[in-house]
Amino acid sequence: MSLNLQQKQAVVSEIAAQLAKAQAVIVAENRGLPVEAVTSLRAKARKSGLYLRVLKNTLARRAVKGTPFEKLTDQLAGPLMYGIAQDPVAGAKVLSEFAKDNELFVIKCGAMANALMSTKDVKALATMPSREELLAKLAGTMQAPIVKLVRTMNEVPGKFVRTLAAVLAAKEKAA
Repeated sequence: MSLNLQQKQAVVSEIAAQLAKAQAVIVAENRGLPVEAVTSLRAKARKSGLYLRVLKNTLARRAVKGTPFEKLTDQLAGPLMYGIAQDPVAGAKVLSEFAKDNELFVIKCGAMANALMSTKDVKALATMPSREELLAKLAGTMQAPIVKLVRTMNEVPGKFVRTLAAVLAAKEKAA
């Protein structure tokens, strides 16, 4: 079913709005996927904040024109699904995991602000820890010296109390 001019303009403006908030776009070929598989992919994508859309490539070219993702224009050929992610690692993880389970779903390329990514780059991005994991590691690293200082300072009175208890026990034993 073809779209009229107003519907096409609405689709392009919707995609352009998503691209304005995005940090990464991942393009995958989705030839011959069963409906159940695509439905499960869309559910996983929704949970991770990934916007998935199957578009005509001409509409996608118009939507990326003038955005940091304009380098994708040359790669847009064939039946493609576009994943627009605010968190590039989360988007890459969802699509890479799905591609491992479904051989008909092939990640073609991706883009971050003014940079084109190959399939290999997208898979490398998927293996990175998520933002939350990195923040937790940073907090743990920053907290470690403080915890060691507190333990060291707490050891002085603790050792003093243990010494007094040992002296008291020795006096009681002698008496």
